[in-house]
Amino acid sequence: MKIKQQQPFEPGYNAITEMTGAHSEMMMDFGILKLPAEEYYSDHLPYERIFVLLYGEINIAWENRQEHVVRNTFLDDELWCLNVPAGTAVKIVGVAPDSELAVIRTENEKKFQAVVRSDSKIIKEVRGKGTMNETGTRIVRTAHNIELSPDSNIMFGEDVHYPGKWAGFPSHHHQQPEIYFYKLQPENGFGLMKLGDEAVLLENNDTVLIAPDLVHPQVSAPGYAMYFLWVIRHLKDNPYITPTFEEEHLWVEQPNAKIWPDK
Repeated sequence: MKIKQQQPFEPGYNAITEMTGAHSEMMMDFGILKLPAEEYYSDHLPYERIFVLLYGEINIAWENRQEHVVRNTFLDDELWCLNVPAGTAVKIVGVAPDSELAVIRTENEKKFQAVVRSDSKIIKEVRGKGTMNETGTRIVRTAHNIELSPDSNIMFGEDVHYPGKWAGFPSHHHQQPEIYFYKLQPENGFGLMKLGDEAVLLENNDTVLIAPDLVHPQVSAPGYAMYFLWVIRHLKDNPYITPTFEEEHLWVEQPNAKIWPDK
């Protein structure tokens, strides 16, 4: 299902899903934190938490550490995030006139070291290159997976669509719930998703909740770059490792695939 953001996000934390409230089937708190300059946000909740800087400039402190972080654009600048275990206090102060972070929280009793992931601690790929007449070429930045963060209950990262191109194709699905959060540039752009048997319009600041076992390929409109943050909740004794692909579409990735116009 799609959650449409009808108005600009308000300063402070804007909840989108809640473990004990709206959309609890996602098993995650997910929301957007807007921080004007000199405003601050504190969090020491008893959950695993991930703070992802989408854009802006912040000072962030936890344990005995502090970092000054700048990210001008989610399209071109590298991913930066902080992952902390339950109970670790985090304080974030806005420096730029407008900064925006994604906040992810979930239950996790494991004790692990807080970690910053950026630069060499993330996996950056250009997926789809050389296949499907380049119609699925996109940038993928993976910050958490079962190898990078074995004690985390979250897998997440970012995709950046080149205008007019696809992601998530060949169509796939998985048993774990997933959240997609979107940004478009320019902001009046749009994309389309096939969510199960339904078509979903994707616009700036939309969130899509992907229930288990629904396919979810998507495409951005020509001229519009489409960014999305993807967040998967591992299940107990069933972490996300690889998806299940629809076999009827796998042929398109073969090196000798005959795709019209066949030159």
